Amino acid sequence: MVRETPEINAGSMADIAFLLLIFFLVTTTMDVDSGIVRKLPPPLDKTIKPPPVNARNVYTVLINSNDMLLINGNLGNLKELRQDVKEFLTPHVPDNPDFPATEEVEIDFIGKFEKSKGIVSMQNDRGTSYKTYIYVQNELAAAVRELRDGLSKQYFGVDFQTLLEKDEDKAKAIQEAIPMSISEAEPVNFGEKK
Repeated sequence: MVRETPEINAGSMADIAFLLLIFFLVTTTMDVDSGIVRKLPPPLDKTIKPPPVNARNVYTVLINSNDMLLINGNLGNLKELRQDVKEFLTPHVPDNPDFPATEEVEIDFIGKFEKSKGIVSMQNDRGTSYKTYIYVQNELAAAVRELRDGLSKQYFGVDFQTLLEKDEDKAKAIQEAIPMSISEAEPVNFGEKK
């Protein structure tokens, strides 16, 4: 007489595997990528030459592979960057040759306004750490955000974010008065000779 091996009932194995899968999906944390929210402009037409920019209107920020800043040819400080950019982008009247030129413009809801022609130009080395790159980007954006907050409070009594949520037309007036004039050049290797 030959004895047969009894079969194992595997009907509930699929249910158990599915429950384990759900358990691990619910309890596992996923790494979240950090990044910068930016609306990029459309690509430029290669046949159109960019307009000339006066050197006094450009605030140059270079970051080397050792995460050190060179601002307008001088060694810079990460902790002072935001305040320095705010000072640079604030319109100085009467005309001061140490700061960008200004132009008087008519802006809805604001009226006549002395607008800075200042541009912040940022360029980093390919070896710059991501942490420093993000920090510098955040400081530049925060400088513009703080200037917009100040102008928004001056004219409309609320910070810029609140104004953006309440009245889009007035928020556009603030954006016109203080544009996000941050230019980023393609990364290079500063130590290499061309």
